[in-house]
Order: sequence, then structure tokens, then C-alpha cells
Amino acid sequence: MASPSTLIISPQNLSSTSSSLFHYSPKFLTFPTKKLSSLSLTNTTAKPRPLSVSASRSLQALIFDCDGVILESEHLHRQAYNDAFAHFNVRCPPSSQPLNWDLQFYDVLQNLIGGGKPKMRWYFKEHGWPSSTIFETPPESDDERAKLIDTLQDWKTERYKEIIKSGTVETRPGVLRLMDEAKAAGKMLAVCSAATKSSVVLCLENLIGMERFKGLDCFLAGDDVKEKKPDPLIYLTAAKRLGVSEKDCLVVEDSVIGLQAATQAGMSCVITYTSSTADQDFTDSIAIYPDLGNVRLSDLELLLQNAVAAK
Repeated sequence: MASPSTLIISPQNLSSTSSSLFHYSPKFLTFPTKKLSSLSLTNTTAKPRPLSVSASRSLQALIFDCDGVILESEHLHRQAYNDAFAHFNVRCPPSSQPLNWDLQFYDVLQNLIGGGKPKMRWYFKEHGWPSSTIFETPPESDDERAKLIDTLQDWKTERYKEIIKSGTVETRPGVLRLMDEAKAAGKMLAVCSAATKSSVVLCLENLIGMERFKGLDCFLAGDDVKEKKPDPLIYLTAAKRLGVSEKDCLVVEDSVIGLQAATQAGMSCVITYTSSTADQDFTDSIAIYPDLGNVRLSDLELLLQNAVAAK
């Protein structure tokens, strides 16, 4: 268990992805980066800062992101894309083999381009429009290209649902235990995801179970707000629905986009990073973990108290 002053847990060094994977302009990469491996465990013996009565705040609501926090979903999306490419025999020139996005490439791509259709459209523009069983020759008109993208995305979405429903996908370590601890302690529990509602509902029903899902005090998806993360609207809306101050909420995120949304809403945020977000700059978080396996609710309560007292 991490001590109250042990806020940073460094990941293993990850090799940087070479730009030779594909050509892109650095101006599109907007994520600030700071190697977590340059951070270290410090001040592990210091006592928690004393809290004045006015400064002390209690944790009233624990809010989870979904993709990347409750489950590591990106590799599942990648699998679904590759299954779609194989199913429709999608071949980009000059290759005679179906398109396959490897892990290293997809880690960069998913942080470069948001959304499934924009990912494929960007890729095909960069590498050439493919032949497939949908179109024997590469589509040339805008309508044909739109049909290709729509067909691939629809099939990929159904494949992703099959994977989620297969029973082989597990939640990330510590998530279910923390949810249960929070409910048992009388804390409010929420999930706020930028993904579409149908996708989030599918994940929650199959991974945290119907009882926990129905027991959520607030559930918001990208469909429920006009602005997506890093805009803070989804977290501000959650606080309003829960009837609590933003300062009494603690958010669990996996990416700098989610961190920005939480902090701009006036909420404290802890990070549980994934392989594709480990190099992002999480300076504004109050703690960084590789996962939540050794994190208890009491740890998070003390973190929030100290964070509020330090402001």
C-alpha cells in the first residue's frame, strides 16, 4: 500500500515510437510528454500535513473514467480493426496481405487521431486507398470512400461488442474492489466517459456487472454533454447531479486529456496509466499508479485531504 506521501510510481521505460512508422507533422501531436521514469519515489517518511478544520474536506464522490481505467480497451479496439481488415481483405498498395495495425503503431495512432472513422480515413489518405471485397479496386469517389469507411466501422463495432461479451475481458486490477469499498463506506460512485453511451453501457454491464452498474449514483457518456474531454463539462455535470462540491470529488483517469478535464472542473485526479499513455505529462495529478491493485479507499481519502490542504 502506498504511503500518503508516496504519490508517484514510475513505470518501466517504454521505447519511443519512431516517426518512421508513418509520416505525420509534429504539429498534430498536442499531448505534453514527460517521462514518468524520470520521476522517483520521494519523501516516503514525511508525515502528512496537518489539516485545519476549514481546509479538511472529505471524499464524497469517486468518479471513474471507463476506457483505460475500468478496462484497457485500446488493444481490443485494435484487434477489432485488424479482424475487420482481414474479413474484408483490405489491402493497401503495394502489400498483397490484409492490413494489420501492430501494437506500436496503434499506440501512436490512437493518440494522434480520435474516433474510428477518422483513424481509417487518415490512414488511407496517407498510405493509399485500399482494394477489398467491398471494392475490388481502390475507391476514387467521395461516396465510395465513405461507404468503405462506414462498412468497415460497422463491422468493427459489432466485432468489438462480441469481444466484450465473450467473457474473456477483465477489469483492470483494483477497480471492482475500490468501487465496492466506496459504496460500503457510503461514498457516491460515478462513471464519466467520453465514449458513446451504447459502448460504455456494453462495457459496464459485462465487466462490472449489472448490480454495480445499477448502483452507480451517476453515469454520463459522451452523448450526454455537448463538449468532450478535455472540456470539463462532463465532470461539472456529474458534480451537479451528485449534489456535491467539485472539491469533494476524486477522479480516476488514464490520460492527460482526462486529467485536464478533471482539473479544469476543479477536481483532484489520480492517474492509472496504460502502456499507450505512460509517457504523458501527469504533473497536475495528485498521484500516479500503474494500476489500482494496491490502492485502498483510505489512501485516496488521505490524498484528497492533503491535496485540498495544500491549495
